[in-house]
Amino acid sequence: MPSLNLVPASTGDYRRLAEKRLPRNLFDYLDGGAYGETTLEANVEDFENIQMKQRVMHDVSKIDTHINMFGNDMAMPLGLAPIGLAGMMARRAEVQAVKAAEKAGIPYCLSTVSICSLEEVAKAATKPFWFQLYMMRDRAYVKGLLERAKSVGCQTLVFTVDLAVVGARYRDVRNGMIGGLSPFGKLRAGLEYPTHPKWAFDVGVKGKPHVFGNLADFVPSAKSIIDFKAWVDAQFDPSCTWKDIEWLRSIWDGNLIIKGILSVEDAKAAVAAGADGIVVSNHGGRQLDSVSSSINMTPRIRDAVGDKTIIIMDGGVRSGQDIVKALANGAQSVLIGRPWIWALAARGQAGLDALLRTFKSEMNVSMALTGAPKIADITSKILDTD
Repeated sequence: MPSLNLVPASTGDYRRLAEKRLPRNLFDYLDGGAYGETTLEANVEDFENIQMKQRVMHDVSKIDTHINMFGNDMAMPLGLAPIGLAGMMARRAEVQAVKAAEKAGIPYCLSTVSICSLEEVAKAATKPFWFQLYMMRDRAYVKGLLERAKSVGCQTLVFTVDLAVVGARYRDVRNGMIGGLSPFGKLRAGLEYPTHPKWAFDVGVKGKPHVFGNLADFVPSAKSIIDFKAWVDAQFDPSCTWKDIEWLRSIWDGNLIIKGILSVEDAKAAVAAGADGIVVSNHGGRQLDSVSSSINMTPRIRDAVGDKTIIIMDGGVRSGQDIVKALANGAQSVLIGRPWIWALAARGQAGLDALLRTFKSEMNVSMALTGAPKIADITSKILDTD
């Protein structure tokens, strides 16, 4: 007998609800990956292929998921990854996300290309949040942006290095997200918005302004998201190298996490450049297809630099059980992207609050049934590798 689906129970449930609520082009922007999306699928499937070893008769009466990172206590080894255009998926999504993250006791990372500005998010926050940066050709803009981040209390910078060029995302091409629509195509795309009335009123009307908040003053001529996106795409700097980290370090004295590491060689280079942490990530399968899943690369990077920097893993995490698997494979924490914005798009902050509680509960169960009541107990020994 099929389920009534009255209450969302998993990340997949929130994904389905978000798909119903969002206009097609916005959902596909979130959901899609590069080329044939093989790496996007591998990120999830490779987690599913990891088996844990069930253990019994251990004292698991007290489960502790807390960790300390950069001197800050976290209720569990999980953070909300930066997502561009989040505020188009839910009303002022970045503000809702930082509130949910604080409530759950985990960090939130604001994207450079967020709808809500640094200042708007800071006004809603009571603790420092993380900020994500792309290296732009206009270094004056970068410097000014980091000064703004410092002024609102950001102490941790996540520098994304895997977007020297934008990957080929076929869903965005088909939906006209990057232009090329015929007059009929524009009409058809435009009809997506009124046919999703809940989104149209909650986000389309009440969620204005629909601009990149961190760019609004810098690109005053931009009147729409498409205008802003054109400027951003032209600003990505393909000439950026590890030497640019020295310049970045000269203007940023807080924690520096380098995101987009997917090889041992680059992990070593990031450590040599002074990274306080790295994020093992393939950009959610949205950049280069047919590369390793993040979870499969994590043990190799852990073995190479695990004692020299903090290792965070991103890509394919869909449950609290996946967090435990990631830690057993060498990560010290994980980031989630699509799951948190699916939950927010589906049910607002209440949905995200519920999802984060589910992740915590799933961690508790997984730790208890593998005989690992503390984070330090989660090692490769809990995996069934025989």
